[in-house]
Amino acid sequence: LRIPLKKAKSLRRRLKEVELLEEFPRKSHSNVGSRYFKPPVKIVTDPLKKYMDIEFFGSISIGSPPKEFLVLFDTGSSYLWVPSVKCISEACVSHKRFHPQQSSTYRAINQPVSINYGTGSMTGFLANETVHVGSIQVRDQTIGLSESEPGSSFYYVPFDGILGLAFPSLAVPTATPIFDNMVDRHLVPLAVFSFCLSLEKKSFVTFGGIDYSCFSGKLHWIPLSSATYWQISIDSITVKGQVVACRRGCQAVIDTGTS
Repeated sequence: LRIPLKKAKSLRRRLKEVELLEEFPRKSHSNVGSRYFKPPVKIVTDPLKKYMDIEFFGSISIGSPPKEFLVLFDTGSSYLWVPSVKCISEACVSHKRFHPQQSSTYRAINQPVSINYGTGSMTGFLANETVHVGSIQVRDQTIGLSESEPGSSFYYVPFDGILGLAFPSLAVPTATPIFDNMVDRHLVPLAVFSFCLSLEKKSFVTFGGIDYSCFSGKLHWIPLSSATYWQISIDSITVKGQVVACRRGCQAVIDTGTS
């Protein structure tokens, strides 16, 4: 299944157009070390240091009848959430909001949730709903519905919510990530998803396989060093044959939510 991804103006460009570029970083604190903290069970931290360069997002539908939302497909977090109609924060009012009473498949589970990103956060509650990702229908998927999105971080972004593609260990036990449900329920042929991101050609995320037309050469499989984020070990980073960073090896995260 291929989900097309849209590329909007970068946040940096939009802020510059409305003369808010210099003001935004001062008001949106970024804690780049928060990824490695051990938070309480109901909190997930995920820094987005390069937040102003986020550009790729796509459509999913939630509820019955289905309502479309634009989401960031994010390998750096594990929750799927969108704004709730109960949320009156500026970031929510400027985006699509989900109304539980308008869906026949909505099921409340009355569990609070709080998610802190490097820039931006949300608090709200968890619920079960039917989610459509392209032609894939995932029933009883646990989603987050925000009641508060403080600050201006999510106000300026073109997407409504976030679809996390990291591991279950980054979410509460009752909130299994949507791709894990796809695999467990045999809704995809392979336990694989892949991204094709381009500034010039069409971009998309593929669930259940790999589109070999997106690259040339041999595909290399790299073992994870931690099954939390998609974390790998890097030997070194070189530019024009010169080692410029990570001289003794380091850890890195393959994160579609940041640049």
